[in-house]
Amino acid sequence: MIRTLALTNDDKLVKHIQLDQIHDPSIQYYWIDFNCPSEEEALLLQSSFHFHPLAIEDCFHFLQRPKLDYYEGYSFFVLHSLNRQTLEAEEVDLFIGENYIVTFHFHPSAAIDKVWEKLLHTPSIQEKGISYLAYSVMDKVVDEYFPTVYQIEDELNDIENIDAKKSISVLMEDVFKLRSDLLKIRRTILPMRDLLYRVINSERLDVHPEQKRYFKDVYDHLLKLADMIESNREMTSDMRDNYLSLNSNRMNSIMMTLTVISSIFIPLTFIVGVYGMNFKNMPELKWHYGYFFVLGFMGLITLGLILWFKRKGWFNTDKE
Repeated sequence: MIRTLALTNDDKLVKHIQLDQIHDPSIQYYWIDFNCPSEEEALLLQSSFHFHPLAIEDCFHFLQRPKLDYYEGYSFFVLHSLNRQTLEAEEVDLFIGENYIVTFHFHPSAAIDKVWEKLLHTPSIQEKGISYLAYSVMDKVVDEYFPTVYQIEDELNDIENIDAKKSISVLMEDVFKLRSDLLKIRRTILPMRDLLYRVINSERLDVHPEQKRYFKDVYDHLLKLADMIESNREMTSDMRDNYLSLNSNRMNSIMMTLTVISSIFIPLTFIVGVYGMNFKNMPELKWHYGYFFVLGFMGLITLGLILWFKRKGWFNTDKE
């Protein structure tokens, strides 16, 4: 689907203009949106607008890294929006000329839709020109990142309140899943941050210095997002280390218990093994009190080992 908007010289916003009318002298500027275009519609980038073949190739070969290319008479932007369900990047391409903006995307874009509706219903931004529209699109694309990052941050805060009934393995699965989600978002945000840095420092873009402050604001948002991502990744690393340490301490406690039990039963097993041998000449076997003496001796060994282990501090394990 192709959507069209045009602002005439008498400041009237006109919808659904034909592509052969975009060069009418009465049009101040226009916006063409290729929204999930068909194959025939996508070919209009070449036949109607005569954009450079390399820029058109970038539109068709998903997924390009966010970037800015300069061509004669226009600039070409590749932006990445974020799919909230899959957290995968979705490409949004912008062609920005002196009096036009052409957006191209194969996936529905909430950011484009919001700016489109805002332009239709807010006369104050219609007179601000193409640069402001480009800023608005970038700003909405970046704003779409925040809910996902905040959601992950909330989930991490919930995990910090460890449920004693929840196993370590389940908690670790949650942490690693969130860490994987953060890495996906990071692969989108950092290239976008680099792109905005290039935009605000570019001398070739036809942007008034006053309007560059708007792009600087988008860059500041991306810096904040990048800091949040890194902070949350560090939090997942700390959680992972804490859970591994907790699991290791539990295993050490279990092994300590098993070691104490084994150490106590080793001498007892030895005594039982000795008197289990089938030799006829074993005087203790015919002793009237031999059974009670051996049991008492085994009890003394057990008590002695327990006291000795206690003195060595084997029972002074930290309580969880």
